[in-house]
Amino acid sequence: MQSSDDRARGAGDGPERSAENRRDHGAPTREVRHEDPWYDSSALGWDEPYGAGSPAPTVPPARGEPDAAARAREVYVEVQRSAAFQEVRGRYRRFVVPGVAVFLSWYVAYVVAATTAPGLMARPVVGAVNVAMLAGLGQFLTTFLLTWAYTRHARLRRDRAALELRWDTQELTRETRGGAR
Repeated sequence: MQSSDDRARGAGDGPERSAENRRDHGAPTREVRHEDPWYDSSALGWDEPYGAGSPAPTVPPARGEPDAAARAREVYVEVQRSAAFQEVRGRYRRFVVPGVAVFLSWYVAYVVAATTAPGLMARPVVGAVNVAMLAGLGQFLTTFLLTWAYTRHARLRRDRAALELRWDTQELTRETRGGAR
């Protein structure tokens, strides 16, 4: 296709033409790369020689000698069966299960009352404030109170025991790896 001045399109002095001129006249050229932040060829292993990006082959452990992952798994199973872990989980459940049950019952009661008893919810309490507004604000208040109670319970009854349990677990896993590092 030709332009109005009888030159073929693309034959002007645009960037395509100047790149051709540089190549034709021996000037050094630089390949333009479009950088795509979502494309990483080195992460895909395409720009590496075959096998360079693949993981090193693993040697299976000798018979009767469990590998490090199996030993670590045994440590975690042992900790999970310990009385200290069961006590921490029990304290957690004794707070969370009743707390969730009470909060969900209160929420369901609010929703049921709002849909089945609109007359009750529309009853004015003080000025323009009605029962529905107080109950809705009560939902926010109980959310904050439950959050405060949960963090207080965790801080006073579980955090210290869980931290000691974590420390013991880390020491046991270090021992299974062959000493502290």
